[in-house]
Amino acid sequence: MTADREVKIAIIGGGPAGLAAAVSAAESGVSPEDILIIERDHVPGGILNQCIHNGFGLHTFREELTGPEYAGRFVDMAKERGIPFLLDTMAVDISRGETAGAAGKELKYLSVMNREDGFFTIGASAVVLAMGCRERPRGALNIPGFRPAGIYTAGTAQRFVNIEGRMPGREAVILGSGDIGLIMARRMTLEGAKVRAVVELMPYSGGLKRNIVQCLDDFGIPLKLSHTVVDIRGRERVEAVTIAEVGPDRRPIPGTEETFACDTLLLSCGLIPENELSHGLGVELSGVTGGPVVNESLETNIPGVFACGNVLHVHDLVDYVSEEAGTAGRCSAAYVMNPAESRGGRTVSVRCRYGVRYTVPASIRTEYMAERQIIRFRVGAVYRDACVAVDFDGKAFRRQKKRILAPGEMEQVVLGKSDMEAAGVSEITIRIEEEPQGTRQGV
Repeated sequence: MTADREVKIAIIGGGPAGLAAAVSAAESGVSPEDILIIERDHVPGGILNQCIHNGFGLHTFREELTGPEYAGRFVDMAKERGIPFLLDTMAVDISRGETAGAAGKELKYLSVMNREDGFFTIGASAVVLAMGCRERPRGALNIPGFRPAGIYTAGTAQRFVNIEGRMPGREAVILGSGDIGLIMARRMTLEGAKVRAVVELMPYSGGLKRNIVQCLDDFGIPLKLSHTVVDIRGRERVEAVTIAEVGPDRRPIPGTEETFACDTLLLSCGLIPENELSHGLGVELSGVTGGPVVNESLETNIPGVFACGNVLHVHDLVDYVSEEAGTAGRCSAAYVMNPAESRGGRTVSVRCRYGVRYTVPASIRTEYMAERQIIRFRVGAVYRDACVAVDFDGKAFRRQKKRILAPGEMEQVVLGKSDMEAAGVSEITIRIEEEPQGTRQGV
């Protein structure tokens, strides 16, 4: 197979992850013209372009920015370095080649298409997957009722309001307390709409605590935990939504129904990493996150294919996306710049137990790890006055006390390379250890 164009590093996605990975790869020594960002939208920036609220950049730039401002910083950095973009271009397939590219690595062939050039192929020695995620639609939620107008995902409503200048409705109920849903509760209110309630199936919110305070509490919007929508009324347009309390089995409890007159239902019920391309390539995917299983370099089971951002696992802060993407860019640069380098070495497995749902990375090669290795994870319930326990080969290594742990907040532990080498560890376990006075909420 031959490619119409060949680069060293192809980055699929021009959002915050793809931009940060490209800048990092260029700063790591790869010539900018050997890097290519492929973005399906007509402008780079990804989802940040419609996130006009502030709160971005506090970790990365030490100042508070809006989403477009944050994205603009990385767009400018990429352009200043001369990194090329392919905009309005969709990647539809990735396959592995038999021949070695300019960097001495197996080529990956990207099948892409756009309006100007039609269908063509790009060969790359390394690929960074940065496609982001999508919202879970109504069809995946099994909500009974008719299918009238007025039902939107929260992200779709955000685009209508912030980019297209259109209001999806004037009286709304929001199902799901993810961060986008919380932010849209505030946004709709500021635009003159009435948000009747935010309804959450779980006994805890799926969003950041600060968003609950700033977007709901400050505007007097009720958050109804352990509730769900059981009926949607209206044939042509939503007329009312009925909710009900759910029990420990998450099934509606008869007699607890409550009806809200409204013309809009927004769905904020989770995000799904966009991994159709990854699956087609044969990338191993996590059954928990839906994203690729990666090592310390954020490299997948396919050599030269890296993943970062929300395509890997859903983040709560874009600053962490940029930090993670910087690792992917740096490691993809090292991969293509050292063609003779062996990729073997001792591998340490990272396991999650007792309340920890997953870890990123899932394995660490001590030879290639950074001096400070960050392991990020999420818990599966709300824990109070507990400890994050790190075990080396079943023996206690570190305990970190936490006042509260919640599924909506991403956690992390940092391990030193010298600690791991000195211990000669072969398996790391991260788990939640509850103290006697601790309490656990949720399932």
